[in-house]
Amino acid sequence: MTLAYLPEHAHQVRISEALAHKEAEHLRYSLDTLFALPISLTWVRDLAQQPALAEKVEAFASRFSRLQDQLGEKLLPRYAALVGESPKTFLDTLAFAEKAELLSNADTFIAARRLRKALVHEYMQDAEIFLESLLAAREACELFFDVIDKVSSELQRLGVPPG
Repeated sequence: MTLAYLPEHAHQVRISEALAHKEAEHLRYSLDTLFALPISLTWVRDLAQQPALAEKVEAFASRFSRLQDQLGEKLLPRYAALVGESPKTFLDTLAFAEKAELLSNADTFIAARRLRKALVHEYMQDAEIFLESLLAAREACELFFDVIDKVSSELQRLGVPPG
C-alpha cells in the first residue's frame, strides 16, 4: 500500500486552507475597494489628511500581511508535512513550495514579504516608495491567491477529506 499523504496532518492542513480562503476573501475585498480609487502620487501624499482613506490602506496592509503569514508559516509548512516533507526554515518551505509547483517563484514571495514594512510605514515618510510598494503589493496578492488555489487543488487530488 502506498500512501499519498500522511493522514495525521490532514486536519491541520485543512484548517489552514480554510483560514487562508477566509483571509484571501477579506484581502480581495480590500484590494478591490482600495484599487477602485484613482491611486497616484498625489493621492498618496494626501493620505495623511484623509483618515478614511488611510484606514482603507491600513486594512489592506494588515490583510496582506496576515495572508502572507498564513501561507508562509501555516499552510505551506503544513502541506509539506502532509506529503512527508519537513522543511526546517522559511526558505526551505518556499523552496519546497516552488519545487512542488505550489509557488511560481519563491523570490517573488520573499520580495512581497519586504513590502510589509513599506506598507505600514512609508506613506508617512516617502510617498514615492509607498506608491511603488502599494502597486507591487497589488500584484503580489495574485501570487497569494494562486498559492491557495494550487494547494486546494492538490488536497483534492490527493483525496484529503474536507476539514
